[in-house]
Amino acid sequence: MTACDREALGLAARRALAYLQTVRSRRVAPSQSAVLDLAQFEEPLPEGPGDARSVLDLLDRVGSPATVANAGGRFFGFVNGAALPVSVAATWIASAWDQNAALRVMSPVAAALEEVALGWVRDALGLLPECVGSIVTGASMANFTGLAAARHALLERSGWDVEGDGMFGAPRLTVIVSDEVHASLLKALGLLGFGRQRVIRVPADEQGRMRADSLPALDDRTIVCIQAGNVNSGAFDPATAVCRRAAEAGAWVHVDGAFGLWAAVSPRHRHLTEGFNLADSWATDGHKWPNVGYDCGIAMVRNAAAMRAAMAVSAAYFSPGELREPSSYTPEMSRRARGVELWATLRSLGRQGLAELIERTCQHARRFAEGLRVAGHEILNEVVINQVLVSFGEPAVTRAVIAKVQSDGTCWCGGTDWHGRPAMRISVSSWATTEEDVETSLAAIRRIAEECRR
Repeated sequence: MTACDREALGLAARRALAYLQTVRSRRVAPSQSAVLDLAQFEEPLPEGPGDARSVLDLLDRVGSPATVANAGGRFFGFVNGAALPVSVAATWIASAWDQNAALRVMSPVAAALEEVALGWVRDALGLLPECVGSIVTGASMANFTGLAAARHALLERSGWDVEGDGMFGAPRLTVIVSDEVHASLLKALGLLGFGRQRVIRVPADEQGRMRADSLPALDDRTIVCIQAGNVNSGAFDPATAVCRRAAEAGAWVHVDGAFGLWAAVSPRHRHLTEGFNLADSWATDGHKWPNVGYDCGIAMVRNAAAMRAAMAVSAAYFSPGELREPSSYTPEMSRRARGVELWATLRSLGRQGLAELIERTCQHARRFAEGLRVAGHEILNEVVINQVLVSFGEPAVTRAVIAKVQSDGTCWCGGTDWHGRPAMRISVSSWATTEEDVETSLAAIRRIAEECRR
């Protein structure tokens, strides 16, 4: 490493620290001028090498102002977490290691940390010891992984080798979802050849919970997909009733629990996850509530053989060892060592810290609901965890409030449609959110709502 290389690395560290130290005082959404300045990146590929320090200076000087301040405490969109400092630091170390986490021989440390972290996740979520897992990019790929294992297990029962022969001519499988199914799960079904439209939809109640009493007949060629944490309302499907029906019929239950599954760690909210441990596969995110940096998703499957069969790969130039090989459980082969950040975050938080993070952010959500209700605005959901849906009256007014809140820069809240009505969706998932952040954001939302009503 040259002196210039060392100087570039030091510059990057200083600029990153400066960004994190000022992120709370930044606009949450970038200004329009900062977005327009991104045109400075549009240039032909340079003919020759450039100085690393000037490259990093351009990246920070033009790029940083155009970021969304997800790392601060006032971003409440898309159920995005903010990376804990220990996760950011672990990412720096992992990037310096530059490990390929496909095989244990490629990186013993990546394989070991991934295995330990997955064991901690299994324990935190209350899953049985036989469950195996993998670390992927997010809940979209975690859903894909769990459903691929389900596809293998159910078709194997019928004597069909789906990995070898594909879906053409395969025995038909039935997939059941809720009317409130998340788009990422439908995307996974499409990628796996099930089709996004060839599903049976079960009605949901007023909070978005699947109605177990409306389930159709189940059999051993059925996959039932349920939710732990509705992306709008935060509601949980009746897992116990669904899983019991499925067990009697030999059906497979898959859980889309991108953020809600982590409620199992919280003494106050654990009851919401009752029965979800009876399922067969689970998808969740590390970059939401645990506040691991992007990207980090987790797939867990009870049937280890089905997961390995669906994901395993063989090639002449390597031979898997007797110990767990990461690429035998994930869609990818070459991949970065995401398990390093997950391990560091969980090791830093511990069970108590994780529970406190979940309960604190849920308390912030309840404060948002209370503050907006007192101001005369309608809360549309039961605030059971970290999700708040609010209407500001007429649809046009609600849409205007959402747009102005997003452009104002004080905080950022998303929009959605709930039972045919536009609503603001407030998702509190960040360790960085403080009571002051909540009160500052509440004041801005109420001010903007009053302006729009006028």
